[in-house]
Amino acid sequence: MAEQDLAQAEKALDEGLFENEEQDLEFDECGLELAAKEADLDFEAELEGNFPNESYSLPEHWESGRAILPTITDWNSPELTREGADGPAPFRSGAITPDGLIDEDFEAEIGTPSLNNYFQDDEETDVEFQDIAEHKILEVAGDDLYGRKVIVFAACKLPPSTQIDHQRLLQYMKHVLDQYVENDYVLVYLHFGLTSKNKPKLSWLIQIYKELDRKYKKNLKACYIVHPTNFIKILWNIFKPFISVKFGRKIMYVNYLHELKAHLHFDQLVVPPLVLQHDAKLVASNKPKYPYGVDSSDAGTLPTQQYGVSLHHIKNHYGCVIPPVVSQTVDYLRQNALDVEGIFRRSANAANLKAVQKKFNHGEKVDFSVEGDEHIPAVALKIFLRDLQEPLLTFDLYQPILRLHTVEDERKVSEIRRMLHEELPEDNYQILKVIIKLLTEVVDHSAMNKMNSSNLAIVFGPNLLWPKGQASLSSMGYLNNFARLLIDNYSELFDR
Repeated sequence: MAEQDLAQAEKALDEGLFENEEQDLEFDECGLELAAKEADLDFEAELEGNFPNESYSLPEHWESGRAILPTITDWNSPELTREGADGPAPFRSGAITPDGLIDEDFEAEIGTPSLNNYFQDDEETDVEFQDIAEHKILEVAGDDLYGRKVIVFAACKLPPSTQIDHQRLLQYMKHVLDQYVENDYVLVYLHFGLTSKNKPKLSWLIQIYKELDRKYKKNLKACYIVHPTNFIKILWNIFKPFISVKFGRKIMYVNYLHELKAHLHFDQLVVPPLVLQHDAKLVASNKPKYPYGVDSSDAGTLPTQQYGVSLHHIKNHYGCVIPPVVSQTVDYLRQNALDVEGIFRRSANAANLKAVQKKFNHGEKVDFSVEGDEHIPAVALKIFLRDLQEPLLTFDLYQPILRLHTVEDERKVSEIRRMLHEELPEDNYQILKVIIKLLTEVVDHSAMNKMNSSNLAIVFGPNLLWPKGQASLSSMGYLNNFARLLIDNYSELFDR
C-alpha cells in the first residue's frame, strides 16, 4: 500500500464521517427486549467524538470495487435464550457449524502449551499486558452455537490514539488469539464507537492483517462485523487487494444485535451499554423483523427434553442418574471413536446435529452408526454439557475452583478430591466420573487421535464450569487447568 494512498484514505475517513446521535433507547437487562425513551445523552461527549454518517459517499475510485458481503437472514434456528428457575440462564456456551462440515485442514499435532504452567503464565500475562487488558477491548465470550470460541473486539473501548500503544495492543491481541487459534474460533467486531480520536491508523490495520498469518486465519470460521458503516465499506476496499476470496467469505455484516442470536448465545455476550443503546435506536428507527418468537408447538419444555434443562428434570422423567444422551454418546464413542483424529475438537454437520438433538429431546434412542460421522456424538455430548441450566460442576464451585491456583501443587489433587466428594452433588459426581473416564481413554489413544489431556482440557474446561457472568481470560486458563487435572489424576480423584 503506497503511503500516498494511505494518507488519502486517512483524510477521507477523517473528514465529515461523523455526526451526533439524538436518542437514547435501552435494552432490558438481558438485551432481549426494546424500550425507547427520549433522553439528553450526548454521545459526542461519551465517546469523545461523533459517529459515522450513513449518507457519506465513498471516493469515486473506490465505488467500482465495492464488496457485497452476506447479511445474516436465517431465523429458523430454535430460540437460543432459555429461562431458568431464577430468571434468564447465565453464561453458557454454544453448539454446531453454519457451513455444515468444518474444513479438514488441521495440523497433525494440535500443539497446545502445557497446562502445568497455566496458573503462573496467566498471572505473568496479567502483569505484562495490564495497561492494555484493563481497557477490556478484547474479551472471550464462551463458545458460539457451533462449539467454537467467541472472541469479541469492542471499538468503543479503544481509548484515544494518543493514550494507547497500538503495537502493544497488537501483541496483546496475538497473545489472546494464540490461546485459541489451534481450534475453530469466531470473531465478533462491535464497530459502533470508533471515532476520529480513537481510530487506529490504516497502516496499523494493514499490519494486523499481515502479521495475523495463516496460523490465525485457518481456523477462523466467521468474522461478524456488527453495525457496519461507510467506514467499514471504505476499509473493505482498501484491504480487498490483500484479502483472499476464501477469507472474504468468512466475513459477515450484522446490522442488528439480534441477528447474532442465529449464531451465538447472546446472553453470554457482555455488550457495552453504548452499543446496546445505538442498536436499540437503529431497531426503533428501521423496524426490522425481530425474530425472537418461537413456534407455539415448541413452547414450553417437553417432559422428555434433555437439552437446555436441569439434571433434576431429566432424572425425574427418565428415572436414572446418567442422562440417556450421556450414556448413549459415551458408549458409542468408546466403541467406535477412540482413534478418530481430532475427536471432540472438530465439529460436524449442523443439520444432522439438530436432528440428533431433536430425537434425544423426544425421548428417542439415537443410532449413531446410521449417521456415519463419529464427530456427531462427540459434539452432541459437548452441546448437552453447555446447554445445562447449571454447569455440571455447579455455580457454587466456580470460585473455589478458580482459587485452586493459590494452593500448593502437592495439595491440589487432594483438595480437588475433597471438593468432588464433599461439595459436588452425588448425581453430578457420577455423571462427571463417566465423562472423565471416557476422556482418559481418549488420551490413551492420543498417538492416533492427536488429543492429549491438554487438548481435551481446552475443549471441556469451559463446558464443565462457567460463571453466572462474563468469564475472564485468566479464568479460562484456570478452568482448563482444572479439567486437565481431572483427566490426568482420574484414579486418585474418582476411585474410592
